[in-house]
Amino acid sequence: MNGITLVVLAAGMGSRFGGRIKQLEPVGPEGELLIDYSVRDAIDAGFDRVVFIIRRDIEKLFKETIGDRISKLIKTEYVYQDINELPCRKEDFSQRTKPWGTAQAIYCCQSVIDGNFAVINSDDYYGKESFKLLADFLKSPDASACSVGFVLKNTLSDHGTVNRGICRTDDNGLLAAVEETKKIQRDPDGIIRGMRNGSPVELDENDIVSMSMWGFTPDFMERLTESFTDFINSLAPEDCSSELTIADAADREIRKKGYDIRNIPTQSKWFGITYEADTELVRQALKNR
Repeated sequence: MNGITLVVLAAGMGSRFGGRIKQLEPVGPEGELLIDYSVRDAIDAGFDRVVFIIRRDIEKLFKETIGDRISKLIKTEYVYQDINELPCRKEDFSQRTKPWGTAQAIYCCQSVIDGNFAVINSDDYYGKESFKLLADFLKSPDASACSVGFVLKNTLSDHGTVNRGICRTDDNGLLAAVEETKKIQRDPDGIIRGMRNGSPVELDENDIVSMSMWGFTPDFMERLTESFTDFINSLAPEDCSSELTIADAADREIRKKGYDIRNIPTQSKWFGITYEADTELVRQALKNR
């Protein structure tokens, strides 16, 4: 069989906090970045290729600081997310400057996807166990796709709110829905609350959430193209902000017959640098990994 590919969402690199680029923040004892840990854990789990999705304007910076080093460890390729790369209506959104979301990033990968593949964020730490669970699924899938789900309490920040996709699972361990929930935090009374579709909701700390760690077989690309096309066709030309995430696209497929997404829970502790104050906590946690 073909090998398995790790697709890394890095087109958003360049978002800053405290005057620095968070994806380039050294967090390991030897100055490692979070992406270094992800790639090494993926290699140990059996991945044999990495595809970085970046923007052309950060290509030089990315290769100098990350890509050239990673390419010594694993076969490395690049895909460029372009705001104008659309399956339809390419001339209708001339005023738009905002990216189309992570679903479009994966859509831009059509030319390089030739086997089973995983998708992760470039600035998240997922843990060794999570990559092993993901690789084991992709080596022998028992569903159309998978989501490695984290326990909500293991993904919160002490320094502000976070956005998460709450995973609802059926009796067979398949995703029934991914509910995008925003502004999640644990309040002083100990209850975790967030906003869903503009309304406040209470959440269980043991809810399973998507942290954008997905596994897909190649047929997802055709489905994604159809979903992304439907999404674009639903927009008015003056819409400059709507996005389609991978979770949105996956949720659309869940609601169709014949597409099953296995929910694979992990007890791994997720780490990410959402806020500048998160950095020191991540450094301390990685010392003990």
